[in-house]
Amino acid sequence: MQGIGGKQTRGLQNGSQLNVIDNTGAKVIEIITVPRYHGVARRVPGAGVGEIVMASVKKGTPQMRRQIVYAVIVRQKRPFRRADGTMVSFEDNAAVITTETGETKGTDIKGPVAREAAERWPRVAATANTIV
Repeated sequence: MQGIGGKQTRGLQNGSQLNVIDNTGAKVIEIITVPRYHGVARRVPGAGVGEIVMASVKKGTPQMRRQIVYAVIVRQKRPFRRADGTMVSFEDNAAVITTETGETKGTDIKGPVAREAAERWPRVAATANTIV
């Protein structure tokens, strides 16, 4: 059972804050929008594990603060179901800062990364230490 499930539980929305687990200098980011999200009228865009989002850096080094960055969500607190039926949830919401195409900006990722994010983004998988 490989691949990403068709219906991913979207555990994060606009305004959600995520920890940054790479070494780019950012510590906390806040989701601004979810590119390529097509919902219905007045619905707040949501994002789940393995999706790319646009975010604003809230805490970090002075050079990184207040910048708009792309990030891939690698962990979420909200439980989501895998294809084999297991429910997975993490202790925190976390992301990795990337380029628009998914190339990681940092050289190191601390902590576990969800398998769904690693399968979809090969550069994140190559940089990650632990894939859960």
